[in-house]
Amino acid sequence: MSVITLTIDGIPVAVEEGKTVLKAAEAAGIRIPTLCHLEGVTDVGACRLCLVELKGSNKLFTSCTTQAVEGMEVYTQTEKLKEYRRMIVEMLFAEGNHVCAVCVSNENCELQDLAIEVGMDHSRFPYQFPTREVDISHKQYGIDHNRCVMCTRCVRVCDEIEGAHVWDVAYRGAKAKVVTGLNQPWGEVDACTSCGKCVEACPTGAIFRKGSTVAEMIHDRSKLEFLVTARHKKEWIL
Repeated sequence: MSVITLTIDGIPVAVEEGKTVLKAAEAAGIRIPTLCHLEGVTDVGACRLCLVELKGSNKLFTSCTTQAVEGMEVYTQTEKLKEYRRMIVEMLFAEGNHVCAVCVSNENCELQDLAIEVGMDHSRFPYQFPTREVDISHKQYGIDHNRCVMCTRCVRVCDEIEGAHVWDVAYRGAKAKVVTGLNQPWGEVDACTSCGKCVEACPTGAIFRKGSTVAEMIHDRSKLEFLVTARHKKEWIL
């Protein structure tokens, strides 16, 4: 096993070769905000919140998809990055319909936590108030597209852990959304196993258990963490 060394915010860090900058930062106890990242599934760099600066480059890099290399100098908390992160969170609130006070995930929402972390108290962008549907055709779960942040965690956890391939992304730009089946109502998709992994993976109140009311949705990430390694440890067999 080869080990490489790099510096993150001036702190020397040694990690296994092939690890990402995000993993290297985690090993050093350095917090980098994320939203689309979910332990155990492939990273896609969708949310852009984990952007970092690298010495010698004018570009910004997503730490979840950038491989750490020997001698790399990484900066995670510059004023430029802090401003970008706040702007991204503001845009997420402005482009959807996020009314925390009446959300099932109020006080248990990663987007809400990020707003507090980046110091957001308002959005500089005009609210779009898009017209989006709520699908409660599934017997156990529902999806409120108004609260979806397009992190695609539901898509990846269904594909890579459950293997059912129920979720996907349809359309482009402002019209892009996650869909079930071939854009069928969720309750009509035979491939769905009703496992609930997408519910646990969702960072907001977009995918919820039917019957949940305001602030009642608790996401249990430990279930996903167990499933990620269970097959390898022979603790759970499909």
